[in-house]
Amino acid sequence: MTTVEPARPLAGRRRYTRKQRRLLLIGAAGAVLCLAAGLVLFALRDTIVFFYGPSEIAEKGVAPGTRMRLGGLVEQGSVTRGPGQRVAFSITDSRTVIKVSYEGLLPDLFREGQGVVTEGVFQGGTQFRADSVLAKHDETYMPREVADALKKQGHWQPGDPAAPAASSKPAAKAAP
Repeated sequence: MTTVEPARPLAGRRRYTRKQRRLLLIGAAGAVLCLAAGLVLFALRDTIVFFYGPSEIAEKGVAPGTRMRLGGLVEQGSVTRGPGQRVAFSITDSRTVIKVSYEGLLPDLFREGQGVVTEGVFQGGTQFRADSVLAKHDETYMPREVADALKKQGHWQPGDPAAPAASSKPAAKAAP
């Protein structure tokens, strides 16, 4: 009579404990999340736009071809209109001047001496080609980024009519 031996486990196969399986699952999930975050950032790389003031561009040495937002005050006497809807003007923060070229309709409130934010491509040197131009909408509003940049340069004063509106804070109530 022949004897049958019991089946042996496969050679080289390792059994994981419950704790090891849990850690393996958590590690795999973390790797998948990191991969997903990397793919999202890669897809958004062309739509992320940074804000700069004219002095920051000069100080940081921004590379030509960089897409960004440029903000400051429209320099007095710098607006020139060309054929069609072409407009050229300069943006300043009282220390540095950047020349902006734009083709399109300007906002109704766009004028010299007022705050403006442009979005476009830095062309190098002091040249900027704008795709869009945003102007302030009333006497008490200036984009926060522009106001902060002007405060940093010492050009903007809190009592200035171009000061940002304090509408985000509730008015103080008088004590009875």
